Amino acid sequence: MNGGSDQTYSGDLSARQAWDLLNETPDATLIDVRTRAEWSYVGTVDLSVLGKDAVLLEWQSFPDRQVNPEFVDTLLAELSRRGVGADEPLLFLCRSGVRSAAAARAVTAAGRDRCYNIAGGFEGGLDADRHRGRLRGWKAENLPWVQS
Repeated sequence: MNGGSDQTYSGDLSARQAWDLLNETPDATLIDVRTRAEWSYVGTVDLSVLGKDAVLLEWQSFPDRQVNPEFVDTLLAELSRRGVGADEPLLFLCRSGVRSAAAARAVTAAGRDRCYNIAGGFEGGLDADRHRGRLRGWKAENLPWVQS
């Protein structure tokens, strides 16, 4: 785990560190903040081997990129519905780690203390061939994912 001094969330995890935390902590929860289009066309994490499902909740809508004003309230209600306690770790994921960091900050500001950003996200940054999914992130770490 690492994090800069200007962060207002618990820090950044690699995708592998996030997987390990999800595996070792029964109520650790992954929140995928990408858009519906990304979930449908790019794929989603597969936590079934851990007996878990990710929370899929858009941080920004497509195509206008407006921040979802109901994000925090909707997430907190879903966590409550799932019985996830207030001190359990929340791991935020987007494409490359930017939107998820913003979501982690917002949820931390709402009173949750253990919010982590998955640095590198689902697909990571662009490689030399301008392709994602090879350098950093969930796919590059060969962690379980599915595509519809």
